Amino acid sequence: MQHRIIVLGAGYTGAIAAGRLAKRLRREDVAITLVNAEPDFVERVRMHQLAAGQDLKPRPFSEMLAGTGVDLRLAKVTDVDVDARTVSVIDANGAEELAYDTLVYALGSGWNAQGVPGTAEHAYEIAGRPGALRLRERLAGLDAGQTVLVVGGGLTGLEAATEIAEARPDLDVALAAHGGLGDWLSAKGREHLRKVFGKLGITVHEHAAVTGVEADRVTTADGTAIPAAVTVWTTGFAVHPIAKATTLEVTGTGQIVVDGTMRSVSHPDVYAVGDAAMAMGPGGKPLRMSCASGTPAAWQAADAIAARLTGGKLPNTPIRYFNQCISLGRKEGLIQYVTADDRAVQAVLTGRLAAVYKELVCKGAAWGVANPTLGLPTRRRRVTRERAAAGSTVKAPA
Repeated sequence: MQHRIIVLGAGYTGAIAAGRLAKRLRREDVAITLVNAEPDFVERVRMHQLAAGQDLKPRPFSEMLAGTGVDLRLAKVTDVDVDARTVSVIDANGAEELAYDTLVYALGSGWNAQGVPGTAEHAYEIAGRPGALRLRERLAGLDAGQTVLVVGGGLTGLEAATEIAEARPDLDVALAAHGGLGDWLSAKGREHLRKVFGKLGITVHEHAAVTGVEADRVTTADGTAIPAAVTVWTTGFAVHPIAKATTLEVTGTGQIVVDGTMRSVSHPDVYAVGDAAMAMGPGGKPLRMSCASGTPAAWQAADAIAARLTGGKLPNTPIRYFNQCISLGRKEGLIQYVTADDRAVQAVLTGRLAAVYKELVCKGAAWGVANPTLGLPTRRRRVTRERAAAGSTVKAPA
């Protein structure tokens, strides 16, 4: 019998993990199913571009996964029973239950309203394609001089504000940050960020904690009202809720607790990658939700699964950071170099060269989905029956 591997979610991490597994293991030995609700790959790192009116290159999975042996199942995941080792899905033909021997959980995250009153009713989000398209339509209908307020001073907020301001110079774009503008960046990084925001005419409200959202304004903790014809909410992400409803060991926010090989510490036949996983990085700090964390985590999980099934050597490559790549419109960018544990150093790359750098990173991330072993030669290994059985029952070492 084939060892059944099910991968839930075909974002960057899920798609990469599925493809990498297919190129590590013999097709006669494994059946790899990638479950996703949409037939094409969504470049999540470009949702601010989509919202600002740009058209993205279509990337159908039928082309990206062609010849890999990965079976794409177009369905929505509704439940996971990690004790019975089943996944419940629903598609156009109705509900079905899928059995697995190894599960890779990569359902990722969505926008996080943070419980702020009025956010769900009045704010727009760009955590996924539906939200970005909804915002795109709303922005297209705005008249010159109307205000677009981006709430959130993290990477997503910075990219959204600059992209919209560059695409629609006729609008009054503003950003409300809980702290100072780019306060986690180096001095050079902050200086460049303010320079670009100034050139684009973006108004910045610093140390402005938004406590309420209405149709035409937001209210901050000190009672200040900031006008906004459109409010774009980018204050972080919330993980998919399914994992929290299982018997998996999860954090308070619903992330699956994993070891260094991305294996669940409570259920050894389950691996979690990307935003869904709580993995520790350098310095004992949790890896942040990002493509920079998720991609190497997907490599780690796939290689660990393959090693355990074939008797190979387990991967032992610590996941670390090198830089933070921020697009500031199509013509400007900021590459903030960081320590292994993601703390800013003085070195930065700015301007047009940084914009090109970030564009190459985005293209490379999409290329990595179709080339999960980075274009390097691979040898598919044989799965042994004993290893396949042991891999689903023996608890992983810490």
